[in-house]
Amino acid sequence: MSEHRRRSPNGGGQPPGGHGDGRRPYPPGNPPQGAPSRGRPGQDELRADGIRRSRATARETAQQPRLTRAEMRRQAQKGGGGGGAGGRRGGPPVGGPGKKRFVDYPRWGKSGFRRWIPSWKQVLTLFLVFFGGTVAAVGVAFALTPVPDANKQFDEQNNIYFWADGSEMTRKGTTNRQVVPLSDISRAAQDTTIAAENETFRTDKGIDPKGIARAVYKMATGGETQGGSTITQQYVKNYYLSKDQTVTRKVKELFITLKIADQKDEVLKGYLNTSWYGRNSIGVQAAAQAYYGKDASQIDICQGAMLAGLLKGAGLYDPSLTPENHKRMQERWEYVLNRMVVANLASQADVDKCGKAFPEPIKPKAQSNMTGEISYLVETANKYLMAKDPTISDNDLQRGGYKIYTTFEKTKVDALKNAVDGFQKDNLHPDKRDKDKFVQMGAASVVPNDGAIVAIYGGEGIENGHYTNNADAPGIPVGSTFKPFVLATAMQTGVLTKMDDDGKPTRISTDSRYMANNLTEIFKPDGSPAIGDNGQPYRQRNDSTSAPGYVTLKEAMKNSYNVPFVQLNQDVGGKNVEAMVLRMGLRPTSLAPSSTITFPLGTSTPSAIRMASAYSVFAAHGQQTDPYSVKRVTKDGVEQPLFTKPTAKKVLDPAVADNITDVLENVAKNGTGKKTNELGFPVAGKTGTTDAGTSAWWVGYTNSLVTSVGMWREEPGKPGLLSLDGTAGKTEIHGGDFPTDVFTRYMKVIGPGNPRNFPDPEDAGVKVDASGAPSTASPSASASASTSASPTESPSTTPSPTSGPTGSPSPSASASCFLLCPTRTPPTRPGKPSPTATDTSTQGGGPGGGGLPGQ
Repeated sequence: MSEHRRRSPNGGGQPPGGHGDGRRPYPPGNPPQGAPSRGRPGQDELRADGIRRSRATARETAQQPRLTRAEMRRQAQKGGGGGGAGGRRGGPPVGGPGKKRFVDYPRWGKSGFRRWIPSWKQVLTLFLVFFGGTVAAVGVAFALTPVPDANKQFDEQNNIYFWADGSEMTRKGTTNRQVVPLSDISRAAQDTTIAAENETFRTDKGIDPKGIARAVYKMATGGETQGGSTITQQYVKNYYLSKDQTVTRKVKELFITLKIADQKDEVLKGYLNTSWYGRNSIGVQAAAQAYYGKDASQIDICQGAMLAGLLKGAGLYDPSLTPENHKRMQERWEYVLNRMVVANLASQADVDKCGKAFPEPIKPKAQSNMTGEISYLVETANKYLMAKDPTISDNDLQRGGYKIYTTFEKTKVDALKNAVDGFQKDNLHPDKRDKDKFVQMGAASVVPNDGAIVAIYGGEGIENGHYTNNADAPGIPVGSTFKPFVLATAMQTGVLTKMDDDGKPTRISTDSRYMANNLTEIFKPDGSPAIGDNGQPYRQRNDSTSAPGYVTLKEAMKNSYNVPFVQLNQDVGGKNVEAMVLRMGLRPTSLAPSSTITFPLGTSTPSAIRMASAYSVFAAHGQQTDPYSVKRVTKDGVEQPLFTKPTAKKVLDPAVADNITDVLENVAKNGTGKKTNELGFPVAGKTGTTDAGTSAWWVGYTNSLVTSVGMWREEPGKPGLLSLDGTAGKTEIHGGDFPTDVFTRYMKVIGPGNPRNFPDPEDAGVKVDASGAPSTASPSASASASTSASPTESPSTTPSPTSGPTGSPSPSASASCFLLCPTRTPPTRPGKPSPTATDTSTQGGGPGGGGLPGQ
């Protein structure tokens, strides 16, 4: 800073109180000894020894020059004042810290943001205080947490199930529980449980961090899943505490686990006596009696591994319930035996004694109040309950305390059962015909635009050895009942072979015409031939060798021709059909690959409940509502919040849905479902029969009720469908036979509902004919169609690669339908295969189709 900037305003004279030689002026009121004095010093300017002392000024005066930055820094280093009251702006405070503070924060002597950064000593002190406080709090909480008495919720209660009208259906909860000392439980039963649930039980401290990490790793890598909780934790959770998912309960569980962790024998005894094994059995003693008819002390290592496998979920692992359960349990059984060796709980020689012979349990005994359809109704309600509220487990249900208000209507359940029983009594005689053995039926009724499941037929009853709920059983191909979904997709989303003015697929009408001749070649939307598994162009079979020529899709549905709908599926796109049926309520796991050529012919395997639900979209004018069987639940008098009625969603335009209903009403009145004419009121529906006659279906509805009926043959304990051909003395069984008969018997009791008649459909879509269709039907074509209109609803079979020309379409009627166009200008597409081609190579099913279903 230049010198003139530090001078007083008097132009270079001696500053007041200064030296007059250019040196720094004296501080105001504090000149050195011998310096000239301005006036007489005040009383407070002299010390006792008579020496002058400086008096702090309140502020700088206008005549005090500012210090240079260098002077400020030197003054700050010496700890002196300067530059006014606080030194340079933003710097550390001038002078000493004054009275020492207990916590030096903000920190003295630091500038800027450094003043707010705590020192390492402060950080360490804070951590030690926090850690020590936490340890002390945990210690106090641990000491004050007692081991409570047994949970009152462990006391068994009944679950009460109610019909839709509020009357009581049944009670379930007379659980078989027998408490036995550990000495009465075989060592094999103990060790197999430890191997399955907690290998380190005898050495851990009640909590196994490695087990938790291992469980997470197994789940992340897709290996055999296992719980992260130890046996001690599970015992504490089940026996002492509630099911509340709260932090408080988790902390209590931890503390109680640590307190009782050293009581190994007591914990193991309690766990084995309080675990749920299925078949209304709590405890290993009751389970040993229920599954093997012996005491727990007599259970060997092979049987013990099976019982231990049930702890993962008896509903999924009881081998007597379903073939899928049996497969899962056998895998689990082998896993438990392997872990016995790994955990040094048994030798390989001991395990080898079991070999591959799975220890089959005895058949379960039915409770007197769970006979007939009641057991299937309860099972359906329980499955919905646990799916809707994942916090409710099978174990929770078995402990009871629930009041479950279902959607099932007793009159409809009884009427459906009587319809099946009446059909079986009149037609099946297993004592006289082997083909009448192992015949099974499953059925379900759903309310359209609501979703309520009001009736099911699950089987003959567990008291008769039938444990699978056929109404909810997957694995039964639905055949041609799938075709309406293909037509609905074409009308809602359009066909890829013709674009509208906006460049979108054209939405077609039911009057659009497609080739229906037997052995017609199928083409992709781009005009190239669809290729079968044998590498040759694919030709589709019908149920007969007739040649009806081009027929409307409404006519094709009535007679259940395969060719038009296989070609329509290609034109629409299998992926679009798949997306549509998923929106209509079918489950992805039940669908066959949509890339297969035979996808539209019903190779998928939805349950009867899901098929009735999907068809309810047509009856509800395009509205889809998820099926449900429980409308209200209370637990110990407390209302459970998740059980609200599903919300309806629009899937189809009302005009599209009503046109599908019009087509299916024609099927019931004039086509393969004409047996329903006995009812005397309108119904709509579709028949279905699969390849080799392994299953037959009818799905029908009124405005008020949708009902699906499936029929198949399957020997219990031997997975795999048997042919229905020959059943009841008939050469072939079709959906229009016995399933439609059961529906008709049932609806005679139920009635037409309200309103009685279906609405007249509005126009929907554009009439778009397949390539080659004549602009007007020729007399020969009309005659041909007329003679072929007699609905036989027989299953179509796919010709083998060596099939000859028998039944091939005539040259004049075999034009391939791969390009859709307006009827007034049917074009001939370049490169189109010649109608007179002599190549008759065909194959069995589409790519990956695994066989061709028909109606």
